[in-house]
Amino acid sequence: MSENSQSPGNGPSPDGPGGPRLRGALDGMPVYKPGKRAPAGEEGAAQAPVAYKLSSNENPYPPLPGVLETVTSAAGAFNRYPDMACSGLLAELSARFGVPEEHLATGTGSVGVAQQLLQATAEPGDEVIYAWRSFEAYPIITQISGATSVRVPLTEGEEHDLDAMAEAITERTRLIFVCNPNNPTGVAIPRADLERFLDRVPCDVLVVLDEAYREFVRDENVADGIDLYRDRPNVCVLRTFSKAYGLAGLRVGFAVAHEPVAAALRKTAVPFGVSQLAQEAAIASMRSEGELLERVEALVGERTRVSRELAEQGWTVPRSEANFVWLRLGERTDEFAAACEAAGTVVRPFPGEGVRVTVGESEANDIFLQTAAAFRKTLD
Repeated sequence: MSENSQSPGNGPSPDGPGGPRLRGALDGMPVYKPGKRAPAGEEGAAQAPVAYKLSSNENPYPPLPGVLETVTSAAGAFNRYPDMACSGLLAELSARFGVPEEHLATGTGSVGVAQQLLQATAEPGDEVIYAWRSFEAYPIITQISGATSVRVPLTEGEEHDLDAMAEAITERTRLIFVCNPNNPTGVAIPRADLERFLDRVPCDVLVVLDEAYREFVRDENVADGIDLYRDRPNVCVLRTFSKAYGLAGLRVGFAVAHEPVAAALRKTAVPFGVSQLAQEAAIASMRSEGELLERVEALVGERTRVSRELAEQGWTVPRSEANFVWLRLGERTDEFAAACEAAGTVVRPFPGEGVRVTVGESEANDIFLQTAAAFRKTLD
């Protein structure tokens, strides 16, 4: 060993001189915060209230009929690589939505596809526009790409300020995220407003309509993004099987876009990223759409009940078209979240802003409403 050689145990600190060079784009990057899990009981501990997780916008129902059996059968072959092209799933999606298979691409949840879009469109010096607050992954994946985030504040009514977003477009703009319905506020954009906005966006700027909660929309004035994409080559629609379809743990999402964009997504995809189990479960879920719609309708009914009772308690509740509701609490956000957890429900706080509460089982919703009623009295 030479004088300058160092044994593994005496090498330089990874954080000090001589350590690996990491990208400067990672400095100060926000960390994605998943919804807090419901606390597990400990043996010998005092009896605590049953905890319901209302923090991650998950579907509270178990897998649809036949899905678990399909996944169990597919698990017998997970020593093999999955179908990298997701050909079976793409064929099912093509038939379901009436789009060419060449206009489809898959990824590890819609957020995985969103990151692929940024890899395909944005690089250092470019700009990405989105409303704020909106889906908290947007600033993270934008920073990873090296591009610059341009955040446009929501209106006082918790809506996208589409005029301000259009005015924020520059020659450096490469991509615009439009979360519809918006996460975490639940507010959806009327078709006429969205079409007016799209008409103002230059044809070389990609507009991504993130429709993770599309199945929960009941306002007929809200456009289906797939209808809008058909004659707009710069529009891409994101969908997921994580929410209404109840496959959050399997991570499969997809994009509908014209062929150049869809082809770019396939180029930037992680090879074999969507497991065969996820593909088979997604296909089986689509074939159980009757049961799916019944479950979604039940959740929409609970959403209506929760929103109505919150309004009766005196809360200002934006009209949600998703599977959650939003309460703006400002500096009392963490206090409210703690009160909910103590009562047996875990919600998603955004410190200094508000809480997002998933619509869950009726029992969970009842506990949340009781907590909200008691807390509301402390605000008067």
